[in-house]
Amino acid sequence: MGLTASVLAIDAGNSKTDVAVVAADGSVLATARGGGFRPPVVGVETAVDVLADAVTRACAEAGVASVAHVSACLANADLPVEEEQLAAALHARAWGTTVEVRNDTFAILRAGVAEPRGVAVVCGAGINCVGMRPDGRTARFPAIGRISGDWGGGSGLAEEALWYAARAEDGRGEPTALVRTLPGHFGLDSMYALIEALHLEHVDPERRHELAPVLFATAAEGDAIARSIVERLAEEVVAMAVVALGRLDLLDEEAPVLLGGSVLAARHPQLDASLRERLSARAPKAVPRVVTARPVLGAALLGLDHVGAPAEVQERVRAYFGG
Repeated sequence: MGLTASVLAIDAGNSKTDVAVVAADGSVLATARGGGFRPPVVGVETAVDVLADAVTRACAEAGVASVAHVSACLANADLPVEEEQLAAALHARAWGTTVEVRNDTFAILRAGVAEPRGVAVVCGAGINCVGMRPDGRTARFPAIGRISGDWGGGSGLAEEALWYAARAEDGRGEPTALVRTLPGHFGLDSMYALIEALHLEHVDPERRHELAPVLFATAAEGDAIARSIVERLAEEVVAMAVVALGRLDLLDEEAPVLLGGSVLAARHPQLDASLRERLSARAPKAVPRVVTARPVLGAALLGLDHVGAPAEVQERVRAYFGG
């Protein structure tokens, strides 16, 4: 083919990994998909082995042994020190001359903008927010759970819904239809039965995330408690976005706020309307937009930023991924 590989783009989430080998002219030479990236569970080296499987297949298809730059956007790279550790682990694999690791939320942001400028909030299993400017400045949060002040995402929504429903059933809390809809999702007839099933793991704990759509459906039917939880999520999304915009001095100029992850991409009417209303009140010049492009596009564009690729090269990659 005669094309020189410029960037190896890696987007690795908890459930899957996407890899793309990009030529110097922006042509995508090969792609591959692999398993989830979970270093806190399996350890760094075993987690990188999962990446290696997809990288090896993509490089073999592209006919290259290494690239100029590795741009990796990785789940669980929540702190700068973790990014440094993971960058060292990837560099040791000799996939590229240089390596840059970022949290995977940066991939969502870069996939949704023509230049590296703006803020992204991702709400999937968890919640995170990052921002960046072309001059290299970034804004971010630790985003490692309640100890870093976070609430939201599918797991947070499920936990909150279960809490309210349990208290409604035993009389400690206000009535809510969640007392019926949550256990009903698993074919059970009471919250007590669901609590027992979750505690004894008769229902796989991984299935808790299935309760987020149940919560939104219950809210859409008008249940006050369910709607209050959705409103709380809207406030969390907007709070993160506004703080990030402020840190980057973007509150007084038009700036994109990209919304990604399964919860936000679903465009639940109440959540979507509420967060847009709140954002308009607190950051009137912010432009909210849902990102549906594959995050590996963002990893590729960040890599091309790093090697100084011109706009036409970046547009070729964007066109390939439909972004």
